[in-house]
Amino acid sequence: MTDTLPMFPLNTVLFPGVTIPLHVFEDRYRALVQHLLQIEDPSERVFGSVAIREGYEVGDHGAQSLYRVGVRMQLTEVENNEDGTFEIVATARDRIILAGLETSGDFANGDVTDSPDQPIEGSEALHDRARATFTAYRAAVSAMQGTTFSGSLPRDPGYLSWTLSALAPLPMAERQSLLEAESPEARLELVTTLLREELRAINVIPSLPATDVAHTAWSPN
Repeated sequence: MTDTLPMFPLNTVLFPGVTIPLHVFEDRYRALVQHLLQIEDPSERVFGSVAIREGYEVGDHGAQSLYRVGVRMQLTEVENNEDGTFEIVATARDRIILAGLETSGDFANGDVTDSPDQPIEGSEALHDRARATFTAYRAAVSAMQGTTFSGSLPRDPGYLSWTLSALAPLPMAERQSLLEAESPEARLELVTTLLREELRAINVIPSLPATDVAHTAWSPN
């Protein structure tokens, strides 16, 4: 089933369950927030977000520069600034596929379809291997940079796959591949492989810092 959502492209890949703060100052995104605030039911204040491909800017041909798989976001907090800008917090709810983009209005609207994961069929051994790999990576980075990852990893394989994908400090294209993986098992296999490659790089060149783990700070618009 196709739905129409206001679209807020970002220069990062988001995953279901991730909550992000955004400073909204560009006119079209201010108009988007104002539109959402007119919706009485807070649970219906939703919009879509897809990552902007590296090296492109969103413009008249923005649909050509965007990844097609993204997430449905829910606006959860809004603070109005005196200059008309907003500080907002939004949470990614589920995965969507962008089928088309209309940019003629005050803000872009996208035709989107839901993209749920395939049923979980993997083994517990795969889940344990993914946890162990991330734990080893976390220890290696902490030893090098003094970085501490807090919190425990979920046991549910679906939540685990999204959590590890969100925490994995990987380039945009690889994070997009994790978002597009069709099942929790495929995602856990991929994130385990990618983190093992990061671990090998750390062990081969221990004097160099690991890929920057700070993926929470960005300028969205």
